[in-house]
Amino acid sequence: MPKNTCSNVQHSKCNFQRGRLNVERWDFGLLATSLIFDIVYLATNNGRWADIAYWMIVVGIISGLIAAVFGFIDWLNIPARTRAKNIGALHGIGNVIVVGLFICSCLLRHRLPEVPPHSAIVLSVLGVLLALVTGWLGGELVDRLGVGVHEGANLNAPSSLKHPSDPSGGPRVV
Repeated sequence: MPKNTCSNVQHSKCNFQRGRLNVERWDFGLLATSLIFDIVYLATNNGRWADIAYWMIVVGIISGLIAAVFGFIDWLNIPARTRAKNIGALHGIGNVIVVGLFICSCLLRHRLPEVPPHSAIVLSVLGVLLALVTGWLGGELVDRLGVGVHEGANLNAPSSLKHPSDPSGGPRVV
């Protein structure tokens, strides 16, 4: 069985993977950091920290939903009856649950973001804990199963900005 899926499907699939990874970094970063701001709020009782957490959750949910579209497109391109397809399904379903937990947390905070109920913070904790698991599953897909890894990837691979016809290896100027 081939090591990675980018060599098996159209080149745009690799672009979807890169786009999804960039969006996933945003959503997980925002959602995880919102929990840090919640903890600061709990320690200081300063509602400004909870308000910041609320808006981070809003943007994290939006980027999570965008990442889900890219992830679903990637998942459709993974061959059926493979470990990668199963891990991808767990990763995707888990991430949808993560976003769902944060949507619930956001709805609980909506009326008064500066004073979130403890249940909203508990949902955020659960969301971050589940995101650690789904992140590990995503790493398993990329690092162990080679999903979305460019076929020419290696320790000395040229820059992704390099145009294939440019022998200098420099960045492509458009």
